[in-house]
Amino acid sequence: MRLFLLVVFCTLIFNCEDKHSKKKTPTATIDSTQLKTETFKANTDTASEAKEEPFLLTKDNAMEFFLHYEKEHKENKVRIVTDFGNIDILLFNETKFHRANFIYLIKKGYFDNTQFYRVIDNYIIQGGSTDDRDVMKKRRYIGKYLLPTDTKRGFRHDRGVISMPSSDIENPYKLASPYEFFITLRDVYQLDGDYTIFGKVISGLEVADKIAKVETDDGDWPHDNVYIRKVEILE
Repeated sequence: MRLFLLVVFCTLIFNCEDKHSKKKTPTATIDSTQLKTETFKANTDTASEAKEEPFLLTKDNAMEFFLHYEKEHKENKVRIVTDFGNIDILLFNETKFHRANFIYLIKKGYFDNTQFYRVIDNYIIQGGSTDDRDVMKKRRYIGKYLLPTDTKRGFRHDRGVISMPSSDIENPYKLASPYEFFITLRDVYQLDGDYTIFGKVISGLEVADKIAKVETDDGDWPHDNVYIRKVEILE
């Protein structure tokens, strides 16, 4: 009987220790440049072991993240590099969340090897998406989120502005798809109020015009892919 009780007691102790060793307590680490939440660490019960989890943007944390991010990252001039030439963009400080989002994605290397996937002559060229699976993987590592429209800053869809399209999901409030953008090639004021203008072309608008003239299929996708080789920050 004593031997039986001893075995039961040892078994209980072993099980408790085993469960305790598997328990993890996530703690947020602080980084002054990225909302102080760029990396979360899941700690085991031993202080010497820690597992790092990637920070993902979500519908719940994106706005707070960019509220802090835009204060630390003031860059507002960027260059879109294509095989047709370069397009330089001035990003507006007034639309701070959309500017910050664009800068964040550039620094993550998201736009590299994406495409102008919708082009309409004398109307728009739209970029930031692709049929490349590697780019889709980048989205998964950055996060799934949308941005609210910010349309009351006095900007209009004049020729040469850069604006953010709404998501293609059911979206009555036209929340913006943060990974994509379009550049207008003429005045399209019917878009005012629905889409957020967050910058304008300051050099290379003729490059955008040239891209818009390529042959496309019925869905406005170029027959020969028009790649954005990279987007880089100028200042």
